[in-house]
Amino acid sequence: MLVFAPVPALPALSGEEIMRRVEDRDAGSAVQALVSMELVDRRGATSSRILEGYGAEDADGLRRMVIVFHRPASVQDTRFLVIENPDRDDDQWIYLPALRRVRRIAAGEGGDSFMGTDFTYDDLQSRSVDDDRHELLREERRNGYDCYVVESIPRDLDGAQYSRRVQWIPRDIWVPIRIEFYDKRGNLLKVNSVEKLEQVQGYWTPVKSAMKNEQTGHATHLEVQRIQYDGNLPDALFTTRFLETGRAR
Repeated sequence: MLVFAPVPALPALSGEEIMRRVEDRDAGSAVQALVSMELVDRRGATSSRILEGYGAEDADGLRRMVIVFHRPASVQDTRFLVIENPDRDDDQWIYLPALRRVRRIAAGEGGDSFMGTDFTYDDLQSRSVDDDRHELLREERRNGYDCYVVESIPRDLDGAQYSRRVQWIPRDIWVPIRIEFYDKRGNLLKVNSVEKLEQVQGYWTPVKSAMKNEQTGHATHLEVQRIQYDGNLPDALFTTRFLETGRAR
């Protein structure tokens, strides 16, 4: 005799559990990408840039990132470095060719625009799940993906750039495809949207995305032209000496 017993429903994930899966997803031990960038103002005027990005984990699993601008001539050889710290803000430095020196980004500059884009220096820092309180608002389908919608509110609201963030996170992919950023007054400030998500070497990769400032109408569009995961990137690449010289030796 066949007995059909009801299958118990799996417990729903909490907002914090979802964000830990985002934080812990496998993004490769190293990555190198060539990226085209287009800045668009509210009147539709555009300017284009070409940059290269490098990222890798150190021996302790902390992330390091370098961005090198190649074109146009006005930003060529500008180099930017981020070193993740486990218990304090990340270290950030920038090399500006016109000044011929490396400058550390101060904590008070976190809300400033990075190179005229719609990203701030704080946007380029790592952010721990423990820095925020997370709530699962709902589940909904967006852009063909079944998504968790999670609201994240900073525990230290006074020291945070945004009052809250709302993220759309596809199940089993764990790469946000939309992030809404709200200012200190609670108004929508910026939206980061992934327009094209692909698997590259087994890693889910936003190959086309945009950050738009909803209050100014300015937007920054990014498109990956070439990307390579799990290559051998030298430690010397992630140093202020590389910023100064452009040589990872």
